[in-house]
Amino acid sequence: QSAEDEGATILLDGRGYTPAKYPNGNWVAPTIISNVTPKMKCYTEEIFGPVLVCLNVETLDDAIELINKNEYGNGTAIFTRSGPTAETFRRHIEAGQVGINVPIPVPLPMFSFTGNKKSIAGGGASTFYGRPGVNFYTQQKTVTALWQSADAVSQKADVSMPTQS
Repeated sequence: QSAEDEGATILLDGRGYTPAKYPNGNWVAPTIISNVTPKMKCYTEEIFGPVLVCLNVETLDDAIELINKNEYGNGTAIFTRSGPTAETFRRHIEAGQVGINVPIPVPLPMFSFTGNKKSIAGGGASTFYGRPGVNFYTQQKTVTALWQSADAVSQKADVSMPTQS
């Protein structure tokens, strides 16, 4: 509600959703908020739920600066066809989970649930998976990327299983 009160636009409103098959349950439906500014409560507070807060910036450097200035650092994503743009974003962003051409990765047991800064999962020892002892002394960043075949340099299919050699 605060986003709307502060002038943001609710593109998809998840408030008050009740699925027809389950009218007695408690549900939180997805919400998309646009026209957000960095001073709005929906941007300054860490929201855990199906909420996408959208801000506009002019350049990649502006985006990196905006994200890094936020006191929370759970996750972010970039959608691009440019490898150098993705690499610049990955290298300079201060977030525990980074998606490249995928939404923010869901923390699976093979990944540590990584957050940075004041995020609930960024408190050092408060990791949910992985090696907590190592995580306590380590700043982690999980990067998940998806490149479409049209974006690849070679169109030749590779069906081999990647190995750690």
